[in-house]
Amino acid sequence: MKVVIAGAGEVGTHLAKMLSKENHEIVLIDEDSEKLEKISNQVDLLTINGFANSIIDLKEAGISKADLFIAVTPFESRNVLACILAKDLGAKKTLARINNDEYFKKAYKPKFIELGVDEIIYPETLAANEIVASVKQPASRVTHEFSGGKLVLSGIKIRDNATIVNKTLEEIGKFSSSFRAVAITRGDSTIIPYGKDQLMPDDIAYFVSTPAALSELYEKTGKDYFGVKNIMILGGSRIAQKTAEKLSDQFNIKIIDVDKERCQQIADKFSNVLVINGDGRNLELLKEEGIEKMDAFVAVTGNSETNILTCQLAKKMGVKRTVAEVENIDFISLAEQVGIGSVINKKFIAASFIYRFSMSSEISSVKCLSSTDAEAVEVIAHPGSKVTTDLIRNIDFPKEAKIGGIIREDQGIIATGDTQIVAGDKVVIFALPSAIKKIDKFFK
Repeated sequence: MKVVIAGAGEVGTHLAKMLSKENHEIVLIDEDSEKLEKISNQVDLLTINGFANSIIDLKEAGISKADLFIAVTPFESRNVLACILAKDLGAKKTLARINNDEYFKKAYKPKFIELGVDEIIYPETLAANEIVASVKQPASRVTHEFSGGKLVLSGIKIRDNATIVNKTLEEIGKFSSSFRAVAITRGDSTIIPYGKDQLMPDDIAYFVSTPAALSELYEKTGKDYFGVKNIMILGGSRIAQKTAEKLSDQFNIKIIDVDKERCQQIADKFSNVLVINGDGRNLELLKEEGIEKMDAFVAVTGNSETNILTCQLAKKMGVKRTVAEVENIDFISLAEQVGIGSVINKKFIAASFIYRFSMSSEISSVKCLSSTDAEAVEVIAHPGSKVTTDLIRNIDFPKEAKIGGIIREDQGIIATGDTQIVAGDKVVIFALPSAIKKIDKFFK
């Protein structure tokens, strides 16, 4: 597949790295030659020092033969125009990063397609969705829902007091079939585990379960489940506002922001959200606003250092659930090491969303985890595909991947070796990058 990416920012470069592992032909366009030089030293691709909305530069990139054109520059209008031009010049599929929530109205989608923009992506909304999932499942470090929550991926740190610690997957399977371990992060390594593999103390284990089985999963992993009602959000960014929009009907939300004008705008927009004008780095202010009574603290100021430090402070003040937006990629591992509940990076999230359009199988969801090398994907099984020909244990599925569950007729089912996948099933898989192309062949 030939993929042309316009924009060598963190979304574009991360996406290029992901796609390069699949041996796609990648062309990256950007006006910043230094960015292009940096990425070309890391990834096998062609770079063009030019502009996304330049017909000359698009032609130089070979846009007429592009299977996928992705415009992810920081400029919405440039992205939309670039997609329109790319489509007119022969690109098969186009995708634009936008900054206007209004464009997501269903009534507008046919108009965008008519113009030549097949898909649009709004990273702030995707990040807000991740925060909402983290708040609703506070015992997990990572939470991702498949098919509207029919199956749930949970990343949980294994404690010494866990019932399943030091046990093999075979042993765990004998007393519980309601969840399935699909990956383990141990130190800097990611393991796709099978029967003889053990869960060790301090592992980050990734499980697929049904929503109804989460309480049992938390119990077996030594987690105390607690409900969240009161949430403090530091920062009035677009991510903060989208998060408040999604949570304010069910939770008590308090937003703190240093910008007085922005505070007024948020207060006018949300009648059921308490908005405080002040510096959230001020401990006395946080105390005055009742941080000790909060169940969750979400830091989305746009400054990674501030978000990490204030989440640590919130933990010391007794807040059980912390979520930090960390856009500086170098700080992600640090944030996870210091025990922040969930780390959100909207660029990684956006790249994960876009990545599924590069696969030939019908992918309905992709979750790339910043703390692992692996990806969780939801793939639809088609009639006659290899994955439907026999029981899972007999189809010679790649060892670097594991099927966690399936969604059949709107019901989530945990997979075992004796599960038979049928056409129409949505199959949830956890895989290392080396297995993605192999998996693709099972679903064609």
